[in-house]
Amino acid sequence: MVFNTYAHLVSSVFFIVLFAHAEAYDPLDPTGNITIKWDVISWTADGYTATVTMTNYQMYRHIMSPGWTMGWTWAKKEVIWAMLGAEATEQGDCSKYKGNIPYCCEKKPTIVDLLPGVPYNQQVANCCKGGVVPSWGQDPSAAISSFQLTVGSSGTSSKTVKLPTNFTLHGPGPGYTCSQPVIVTPTRFLTSDGRRQTQALMTWNAVCTYSQILASPSPTCCVSMSSFYNSTIVTCPTCACGCQNRDNCITDSTIQSIVGANTTNGPLLQCTQHMCPIRVHWHVKLNYVSYWRVKMSITNFNYGLNYTQWTLVVQHPNLNNVTQVFSFNYQPLMPYKSTNDTGMFYGLKFYNDLLMEDGPNGNVQSEMLLEKDMNTFTWDNGWAFPRKVYFNGDECVMPPPDSYPMPPNSANANPIASSTLSAFVLLILLVFW
Repeated sequence: MVFNTYAHLVSSVFFIVLFAHAEAYDPLDPTGNITIKWDVISWTADGYTATVTMTNYQMYRHIMSPGWTMGWTWAKKEVIWAMLGAEATEQGDCSKYKGNIPYCCEKKPTIVDLLPGVPYNQQVANCCKGGVVPSWGQDPSAAISSFQLTVGSSGTSSKTVKLPTNFTLHGPGPGYTCSQPVIVTPTRFLTSDGRRQTQALMTWNAVCTYSQILASPSPTCCVSMSSFYNSTIVTCPTCACGCQNRDNCITDSTIQSIVGANTTNGPLLQCTQHMCPIRVHWHVKLNYVSYWRVKMSITNFNYGLNYTQWTLVVQHPNLNNVTQVFSFNYQPLMPYKSTNDTGMFYGLKFYNDLLMEDGPNGNVQSEMLLEKDMNTFTWDNGWAFPRKVYFNGDECVMPPPDSYPMPPNSANANPIASSTLSAFVLLILLVFW
């Protein structure tokens, strides 16, 4: 009976979590999205010229190398005559054109950002970063990517232009779902002298949201723990990220021969008991009278994959009293004004903002000093360990709560089991007293 009850509870929780992921709702960033804005800035003989701007409003989920890929479906028989700041990966079939040949005739074009260093006559503002876009929390001024295109065979007025549909966005992999575009108030632009405003002739938006379950069928990171007051090191759960890739992972004996000859496009994963590409380790390091100190380490178990502009998000109640963070940038995240228990860590530019592939340099570390609130601070019941951890916007697998390192003198080493036992004893007394 008890087993069935617990099984039902676990199934219900799993369903709720699955539903939440499917709806692409992130409780730590409830308004985060990527907005694609399409501004028609002039009409041409058979169409228009538009500036397309992609803004990353996600607080801690960025787009890393090799960058974003955008696509859509034309509503009519549109073609692209020219592009600046980005390029279409395929020209398509333009055989019906005899004179000027369009730049792209694909019904469903695929667009990628240009690489840094392209000639100035191919650039526009906020382009040409290889598709890498920081999160809004890291750098709002850089969380933008733009390009310009000239569209033909499309209509030459707001009444005859048909909006493209079925927008897609990879950042760089799957996971994003985009809405159908909606016509909005035309964007206003300020001239360089700040004395005159102009506006787009027509503007529409498409909003793209991220779902971790669409991005990957398995988790991509896990958390391990340790502390100064307990010699136990709590490792990541076995097969935390699934063991389906165990036949293709790299062992210590085959690293040198395989990694050097790797000709595949994808990364190679080191064989571990957790089989996660990323492990985050949380170590409770020192205890002072009014403060305590934590060490955080991020280890990359991928060969052939570097993480650019990585982010780490931690939820812990004592993050409302962060005194100092060493060798990482830190920014509090407060999706709800009444709560200050979540923060984002990310690397210092040109120092440790690049997490290298597996090997001697495949990790980054930092320490954090927190001030104690004597009304809430305790070493008991795993309080010193995080509630949630995200790496690059994906939630990491935590160890079971009853395995957390406990103080040697903890009166309640297993609070869940103890509370269950207490309730059972109380029920027996009430029935038979």
